[in-house]
Amino acid sequence: MKRIVSALSAVLLTAGLHFPVVYAEDAPDVSAKAAVVISADTGEIVYSHNSSEKLPMASTTKIMTALLCIESGGLYEPFVADSGAIRVEGSSMGLQDGDIVTKYALCCGMLLPSGNDAANAAAVRIAGSSEKFTELMNSRAQELGLTKTFFVTPSGLDGTGHGSSAYDMAVLASAALRNRVFRDICSSESICLEFGNPPYKRWLRNTNKLLSMYGGTYGVKTGFTDEAGRCLVSACERDGKNLVCVTLNDRNDWNDHISMYDHAFAEVHTVEPELPQELSIPLAGSCSKCIHVHAEAPPEPVTVLAADKDELTYTVISSPFVYAPVKKGDRLGELSISFNSREIRRIPLCAAENAEYAASPDTRDSISNKIKTKLRSFFS
Repeated sequence: MKRIVSALSAVLLTAGLHFPVVYAEDAPDVSAKAAVVISADTGEIVYSHNSSEKLPMASTTKIMTALLCIESGGLYEPFVADSGAIRVEGSSMGLQDGDIVTKYALCCGMLLPSGNDAANAAAVRIAGSSEKFTELMNSRAQELGLTKTFFVTPSGLDGTGHGSSAYDMAVLASAALRNRVFRDICSSESICLEFGNPPYKRWLRNTNKLLSMYGGTYGVKTGFTDEAGRCLVSACERDGKNLVCVTLNDRNDWNDHISMYDHAFAEVHTVEPELPQELSIPLAGSCSKCIHVHAEAPPEPVTVLAADKDELTYTVISSPFVYAPVKKGDRLGELSISFNSREIRRIPLCAAENAEYAASPDTRDSISNKIKTKLRSFFS
């Protein structure tokens, strides 16, 4: 039976829930200190090796930094990068004092060449300092249910307590990939941007070799420090099935990801969500108390390991009331599809009918009485 919940707010928290691991006899033997493959939709664990152990995760940290930067808005507004923020060791997108950039350029700079300068510049622009920005990062980690994750730096450079688990990073990547801008950037092998003083065109190239090594890969982020070793978060689609793979401290990460994907894709399948047939939103200013709505387009299949489509829940996201008049086809809200409190995706909801404005009898009586009172005052 389908479960439908009405909601007045468009905010849903994704719970970091762990699922039973299904091991197959042919599960790959990886060289990573920790590894995991999950369904990008349900979060079910398809393969796991020490996936709950907290470890340094190097520049895969920038998944969170880029996501918060994109969500902060104003992506294409030019500004001068903070000169102190860009003076940082390690990988760089090439920022220099006085360079004019945009948040979008910084996101590209941190996700492709893994620029520490880009991550720090974004942090200062958004929160005023790297320290205050990491507070935002840790707050978002709690919202996502990342129980083994703590951020000390926006870039992923080593810091006391800075770390995460393979599973947490997979959950974070799954959430970030639902943002279209994030996904478009991290899936690009190269991007041409304009920045500098004055801005000029230049190419940034992605450090993620898996994009060209393994068909269907569409992200996400590489990382390396002496303490963390080689870290890799990737995502891949095959035959409509979407998986996220993470390895931490892995000297053979490219091949290990390929082996894990070959194994995991054979273990999962897809199900078609069966949307509720009767959906409605409260209506004000009309004769009817509600208006019927329907999904703007059919939802994409959901990648599952053991989950059943009957376990999917549906939540109507809208304002407390929609006010008439309403035209058929108007977007009035969204339908959230979730599994075990984890939001999988949202679908726009459109009006299935017209709703004309009509004052209620009480309202009409009130207006009539006001007119009568006003007329009496003229003749008294």
